[in-house]
Amino acid sequence: MNVYDFDGTIFYSDCSIGFARWCIKRHPQLCFTYLPRVAKSLVLYKAGKIPNYLMQRRMFGYLTMIDDFDEQIERYWDKYESRISAWYLAQKKPDDLIISASPSCIIGPIAKRLGVNYIASEFDREYGVFLNNLMYAKEKAKYIIDHGFPTVDNFYSDSLADTPLALCAEKAHLVTDHASRVVDWPDLDPETLKTVKKKIDTGWSVHLDE
Repeated sequence: MNVYDFDGTIFYSDCSIGFARWCIKRHPQLCFTYLPRVAKSLVLYKAGKIPNYLMQRRMFGYLTMIDDFDEQIERYWDKYESRISAWYLAQKKPDDLIISASPSCIIGPIAKRLGVNYIASEFDREYGVFLNNLMYAKEKAKYIIDHGFPTVDNFYSDSLADTPLALCAEKAHLVTDHASRVVDWPDLDPETLKTVKKKIDTGWSVHLDE
């Protein structure tokens, strides 16, 4: 089984942010009901005043404010499905597993189009709360282990924050250059590992060029 991160790995850019922009353009009231709240949350998070999960919950809050979600998500993927990486489409298999921190209501429709399995963060669009842990960093590895998935033959991600899952795979690959280039997962020296762990604990993605 091959396992793939989604945003920045097999899809160029971040679909949660992209879909937020998409919805704001079509529902301008979000500029007043959503943007001020999420901007305040980002400031509080960077200042260490609120935890990562709460910042993420507020960031995904726009999903509770869209009455025509089902229509908009399909229209979004109609336009941006073409951003799925060519290298991935060339090797796609039916038993592929996408595992993503983005909400399942966004990832699900594109996974269905691709004909592959997926795991993502479950976000309740009615109440604006997470129904499980964020599928981020070590939570991805924990989910794979706890649910008894078969051997991970290959794992692909654009972020070193996914090192815990990379260590569970027979072979791990790092994706760079806007989801277009695949290289071997790097050997991390002790200092880099400390940096990776610190950023994982604070909820930030980690890339080699940071």
